[in-house]
Amino acid sequence: MTILLLTRPRLDSERFLDAVTNDYGPIKSVISPVMEIIPLEVSLPDCDEVILTSANGARQAARLGVPHGTRAWCVGNRTAQVAKQAGLDPISAGKDADALVNLISSEQTRRLCHLRGTHARGDVAQRLTQLGKNCAEAICYDQRACPPDPDALDAVSGTDPVVLPLFSPRSAVLIPAIVNAPVHAIAMSHAVAAELADLGVDTVVVADRPDFDSMVAATCRRLFAL
Repeated sequence: MTILLLTRPRLDSERFLDAVTNDYGPIKSVISPVMEIIPLEVSLPDCDEVILTSANGARQAARLGVPHGTRAWCVGNRTAQVAKQAGLDPISAGKDADALVNLISSEQTRRLCHLRGTHARGDVAQRLTQLGKNCAEAICYDQRACPPDPDALDAVSGTDPVVLPLFSPRSAVLIPAIVNAPVHAIAMSHAVAAELADLGVDTVVVADRPDFDSMVAATCRRLFAL
């Protein structure tokens, strides 16, 4: 029996599982987060607009006292949705950090601050500064590694096929060591796929677009094919 192994934080994994179940049907699943989000105490630099490259950053905005109505430059619709729920004024910049930097660099902006985690890629603040923007950054949460759940270890040590959606390069690095199971990874981007090269997965499929709906669709296609 195929196993869907989900490694995002529990609430995110449950949301993804609900979407897959809605499109595919009932599926045996194991939720084993490979990291947890730990809020960090930080004093934000003076800024007029914020940059959010993940929903986790958007969730920290309200905690850190970012005023309601602040313009928030966001990667992806999900981040923009969470930013709106936090009372911000989101602008979705598309699929990735490159698209975000390109959009911001073409617009009139005031003082910017990138709210990010300890582990981040894209060098957003540095690149925007080099392009002449007034852009600071604040590391406001950590993505702390979690030990694998025993059920996850059983899954990657067994013989049943495992479908493994992965949303970030860091989550790919932290997955449990694959022992016997045929593992079919669904990568949100080519950057995620690159981290899987030496990890022993049987197949890797990159989602058509780096967003939630495309990950659901790619995961369901893989499940139907097994």
